[in-house]
Order: sequence, then structure tokens, then C-alpha cells
Amino acid sequence: MTTRRTPLRVLSRSDLADVPITPVDVVRAVEEAYIALASGDSDNPRKLSVAHPDGWSVAYAMLGRDGRRRVVAMKTSYKFDPSHDRSTKRYYTTITLYDDATGMPIAMMDCARVGALRTPAVSALLVRETIRSDARSVLLIGTGTQGRNALPHLLAANPQLNRLMLYGTHPDGLKAVHEQLAVHHPHTELETVPDPYAAAREADVVLATAGPGTKVALESGDLAPGSVAVLVGYGLAPSALTDADRVVATNAEQMSLTGTDMAGPDGRLRPVDVELPQILSRRGVGRTTDDQRIFVYNSGLVLTDIAVAHALAERAIADGRGTEVPIWD
Repeated sequence: MTTRRTPLRVLSRSDLADVPITPVDVVRAVEEAYIALASGDSDNPRKLSVAHPDGWSVAYAMLGRDGRRRVVAMKTSYKFDPSHDRSTKRYYTTITLYDDATGMPIAMMDCARVGALRTPAVSALLVRETIRSDARSVLLIGTGTQGRNALPHLLAANPQLNRLMLYGTHPDGLKAVHEQLAVHHPHTELETVPDPYAAAREADVVLATAGPGTKVALESGDLAPGSVAVLVGYGLAPSALTDADRVVATNAEQMSLTGTDMAGPDGRLRPVDVELPQILSRRGVGRTTDDQRIFVYNSGLVLTDIAVAHALAERAIADGRGTEVPIWD
């Protein structure tokens, strides 16, 4: 009996760095993944984690099955951060895809770009499903990886937003956000604001994507009536959640695990009113009245990683990128 050769295509960070994919394509892939989950076509079990008792490191393992694409995947991430200093921090994340129709491996790939694209696409959908019909203005807080990718994806799903404001403290980051927006929307104006608190009082949408070192913590009173505040990283105080008229999350269970820093004075986390998959499948609604202040919690599901990773892998493999490794020969 002859054993069929089953090489694994390995796609490195550099292989994936410039694979062309538009924000519209990313948003569509992520939305399809959520709808498949809501309909019962896909599976997204709870993630596993292990951590060093002294906080030196933390690792996660996530398994998912995309029933629409017929893809099964495993994602792992490992962060080593003994001194909580950027110079010593190490972070590695990978995802391995298998074709559930043929039983063949598709690729093992670096997951950095996947996360950089998936998260802002999720935010874009969350905003689309929660903003008022007359919403036009957005304040972006933070200029890191998520901040740099936020606006092109936001506009892919919400093209009516036409007043864009940005707050950040790093000149290189501010420049990068402007440049990334210009790639996709060369004629769209982006205003850099000096005071995020004043800007928030005028914004219909606040995207808080700052890193843990930010000094910005918008309270509920800083947010405009009828606004949507999306927490991706940092930039919102716990009152933005505890005082919200409505709470939306990608996944309530994940919010209960990773959002504990947003607990109220009693130490409890405000419960979620509706999850994004319910909204996208039209089994729930994001907003019920125009004057509601809505708090939105964006946490990742591996199914959205699978959707974006599969789209990137298909393009990269078609372009002949990566290295075939005969790991099972």
C-alpha cells in the first residue's frame, strides 16, 4: 500500500505580510463566521489556558470548526513577559488549518496579521449593528496595531461616518494611522485631536484601542447621549460599562473572563444584553432607542480567526508563497 504524501504548507509572517485582502473582504468573512456560529453550523469551544504562577507567561489553545468553509483549525498563543517591559516581551501565535472535506492539511501560519485584521473587522460589525441611523462622527483612541487598522475596516461597514477624530500620544503611531487610512480612503480627512474627553462628548462612536499604558479613561459622563463606545484595548473607565443603557458583546462568557478590570464598585461585571452572533442572525437587536448609551466589548472568537486565516492562506498558496514541509512523511 502506498501512503499518500501530505506536506504541510508553512506560511511565515513575511509570507503573509503583503498578501492582498481588502477591508470589505475581511468584514464579510468575519460576518459569515458569526452567522454560521449562530445557525449551529460551526463550533467554537471554550479556550484553554495555562499561566506561570508568578505571571511570567501565559499560553492559550483554541479549537474551532467552520462548518460553512469546512475548515477545522487550532490556534495557539504564548506570551512571555517576565518584567512587563516591551524590550523583554515575547509573543508567538500560530494557527493550523485543515480541510474538513478532504482531510488534508491546508497550512500552518503565523497569526499576527490575522489578529490585526480580524479584530477591527469585528469592531466594524459591532458599530454597524449598534449606531443610530444619523451617526456620523467617530473618535479613535490609540495608534498601535489595532488603531492603525481600525478606520479602514470601520468605514468598510459604516461608510456614512464622515467625521473622523484621532487621539494618540506617539508621533510615529499617529502618522501610521493617517497613512493606513489614506491607502484605502485617500480623500478622507482625519482630524488629530488634543483632548480626547472633549472629542468624546461630540462623538457618535468611540473606539478605545489604546494600550495598557494609556492615561485616558473615559467615564460614562464623557460619552454623548446615544453614542456607542467599543472597548478593544484600553481607554474606557468601568463606569462606561456599569452606567451603560445597553451592553453588547461578541461573547458574554469571554467578557466575563477577560473583562474583569471593567467591574463596578461592587466588584461585579455588568451582564451582557445581547451578543453579536444573535444580532447578525436577526435573533436580537443591538439598539432599541436612539438615546441609549451602548457599551460594546470586542473579544475574539477563534472562528473569526479561522475565517480570516483561510482567506489569507488561499491567496498566499495561490501565489506560490510559503514552504512545504513533509512533516508526516
